[in-house]
Amino acid sequence: MKTAIVTGAGAGIGEAICQKLSKNNYRVGMLDLNEESVKEASKKIENSIPLCGDVTSEDSIKEAFGKFGEIPDLLVNNVGIVLFGPLEEHSVNDYSKSLNINLLGSFITSRVLINDMIERRNGSIINMSSVNGVNPGIGIGAYPASKAGIISMTQQMAIEWGKFGIRVNCISPGFIDAGMSKPIYEDPKVRELRGGAVPSGRLGEAEDIANAVLFLDSENASYVNGHNLVVDGGVISSVIAQLPRE
Repeated sequence: MKTAIVTGAGAGIGEAICQKLSKNNYRVGMLDLNEESVKEASKKIENSIPLCGDVTSEDSIKEAFGKFGEIPDLLVNNVGIVLFGPLEEHSVNDYSKSLNINLLGSFITSRVLINDMIERRNGSIINMSSVNGVNPGIGIGAYPASKAGIISMTQQMAIEWGKFGIRVNCISPGFIDAGMSKPIYEDPKVRELRGGAVPSGRLGEAEDIANAVLFLDSENASYVNGHNLVVDGGVISSVIAQLPRE
């Protein structure tokens, strides 16, 4: 049985990733800052254990990961936040909070495990970016910067740790009807407009991202390293198609 730890696993995309991994014979550590939420989510997923920890604290993560009882084969850095509002209204604290959780948090969790993975000479890390890390959106503060940083950090991890048998890849979700975006798509007009703008003709689902995680950790992706897998139904490839011709 393979093993994995997934951060931000108490709900949404993180929970869906854990469910997918469990169904494919993984033992899963589900980490979240919200202890109650992750315990409830874990009850629905076989071969899972709830872990409570703060990704911005190395000590907190060491303690949480220690309760998993083994070094996982896979780490999925899924945890993230977005603070909405015009950029000029964001305080320094707002900007720092997004960077600390989204970018620094993914480094901290990876750092806690990496030396053991290096000693074992095997492991897989999947970081979660966003299409906003490729093409920034508006009104979402430090989110694009933090997600762009994750793409660059993924590449650096891959080229530094590949020689130890460790693959590090990244997933950039598009318009996903889950997690932080779920409240946005409760508005039927927004669903119609956004879904209609996607070349594939629909919003993405949490399972679309979970499937990408499963692929990147599989033998089918054994030569994939340092890659940013965009899972967006073609959105970022359709910029010119969206421009008026007349």
